[in-house]
Amino acid sequence: MTTILSIQSAVAYGHVGNSASVFPMQRLGVEVWPVNTVNFSNHTGYGAWRGPLMDPADVRDVITGIGEREAFAEVDAVLSGYQGGEAIGDVIIDAVAQVKAANPAAIYACDPVMGNASSGCFVHEAIPVLLRDKVVPAADLITPNQFELGFLTGTEPETLEDTLASVDAAREIGPSTVLVTSVLRPDRPEGTIEMLACHEDEAWIVQTPHLPLKANGSGDVTAALFTAHWLQTGSLGDALGRTVSAVFDLLQTTLDSGRRELQLVQSQEVYASPRMQFEVTQVR
Repeated sequence: MTTILSIQSAVAYGHVGNSASVFPMQRLGVEVWPVNTVNFSNHTGYGAWRGPLMDPADVRDVITGIGEREAFAEVDAVLSGYQGGEAIGDVIIDAVAQVKAANPAAIYACDPVMGNASSGCFVHEAIPVLLRDKVVPAADLITPNQFELGFLTGTEPETLEDTLASVDAAREIGPSTVLVTSVLRPDRPEGTIEMLACHEDEAWIVQTPHLPLKANGSGDVTAALFTAHWLQTGSLGDALGRTVSAVFDLLQTTLDSGRRELQLVQSQEVYASPRMQFEVTQVR
């Protein structure tokens, strides 16, 4: 059985961070050990929230306790997402080192959350630099959007060729596998959006309709599902196709509901049995 140690934020109301990632992975039959970096009432997109940002020492303590169960050897991947402060990066990197010492085959999957093309960076100014210089070099798999990929590599990817070159630059930093979300090529058909997956010299792309929806937590679900599928199948194209299919149906269900929060539970069947309704094309 695949086991993932997921170090992310958590909310009581709605679905972001671990509150978005854990359940879809469990529906895939993955054993997930969530370690929460915040415990908020809701995501910060509402402009108001309650609850604590966990002290990095407390997060480290929880991880240490897992290690004391001699459980790190069972972990196939460490997954991290939004990092609310600089100190949590060191905690995550240390956890990755401990897991890899116990299981050298384990990977570190990092979603380098910092912003997007429409709103720019929305994290503390120190976080993008921390991600670029310290966290991403320790990762085996990263899942940036096109904007984040540009920051990490000092490039401005637009075309497919640009984006592939930026992926190559990112791989030189450390990760061998890159999933690029929200790829918006200038020559794409109107009303579409793409996702690109690359591993070493292999690359696949998939195009879907661009739904008129801003859904907090959708990137967390995407990173979680792709990590799980990549570990379970070892097939880049299959992992991409399954992830995109499930996330699209989740977003469509959320859009149809008229609600702001992801309809995560209502969409549970699409994680376990994605429809595979989109063509996945090899571009390298």
